[in-house]
Amino acid sequence: MARGAIVYATVIDPGITLAVTENSTLSPTAIGILSGVAASLCWATAFTAAKHGIAHGMTPADLALHRFIWPGLILLPFLARQGLSDLGGVGWGRGFTLMLLAGPLQAFLAYFGFTIVPLGHGTVIQPATATVMGAVLSALILGEHLSATRIAGMVIILIGLGLFGAEALTTIGTHGAWGDLLFVGAGTLWALFSVALRRWSVNGMHALAVVSVLSVLIVAPLHGLFFGYQAMIAAGLTENLIQAVVQGLIGGALPIYLYARSVSVLGSGRASMFIALVPVFSVILGILVIGEIPTAMRLVGLAIVVFGFRFALKP
Repeated sequence: MARGAIVYATVIDPGITLAVTENSTLSPTAIGILSGVAASLCWATAFTAAKHGIAHGMTPADLALHRFIWPGLILLPFLARQGLSDLGGVGWGRGFTLMLLAGPLQAFLAYFGFTIVPLGHGTVIQPATATVMGAVLSALILGEHLSATRIAGMVIILIGLGLFGAEALTTIGTHGAWGDLLFVGAGTLWALFSVALRRWSVNGMHALAVVSVLSVLIVAPLHGLFFGYQAMIAAGLTENLIQAVVQGLIGGALPIYLYARSVSVLGSGRASMFIALVPVFSVILGILVIGEIPTAMRLVGLAIVVFGFRFALKP
């Protein structure tokens, strides 16, 4: 084998493992780190693009449609090979549950939150809530042990989130707090989704295929009936292309693949640390792309939350 060649074992179907050889001068650890950083940047880009779409007249429902319809159409042949009769072994009951937890409803809550509060709120509150609720629900449902270090990290995160709530109340008003609660709801749904994946032993890409395909088959037809396409048309072709690429690919399948690759090299504990980069990248992109300058209170809250991630995500 050539020097610098790295072999990855990739599970394509249950019982079928494909060995992928990749020539690289980078070490496996470096590739795992770069994959984790890139996944975080993808998620931050999707958050920023969503706020950009809202500012250009797109509705939360339109963004949710872009988020799932394109991956659903692309992954439909993959899921068909797995077997549509039982959604590749997941089952229709569990498939519907996964779609309710991580499908258009979860995306709609997050996108609607961006119509009320700044980008910096959603990009911190949603992943932070997912982390805290994921740990609590894993302990309650899966029986996982919560160490004192993780509990301390969760408490620190909650203190940081409290600053975001205080800023929303003082600068936006009570409806700002409701906007923050939408991100709490979206983060909680994602935590439930994560617990369901682990309890049912469903891998991330398979879950993405199930959620996206069901969204195409069920939710997409309802979009025209309840929301219409006027806002999408008025936003123009360029904005729709941006959202199709960013929400459907950069914020969908790509980061899941990159994050899974990071986990395979570094392990779930070390790879989970990259989630803390999502709000940091989002703040930077918010300044560069949409000109959103964070307040001092928001920056302090961000620093506290990121510090809390350091302990809450320890295995």
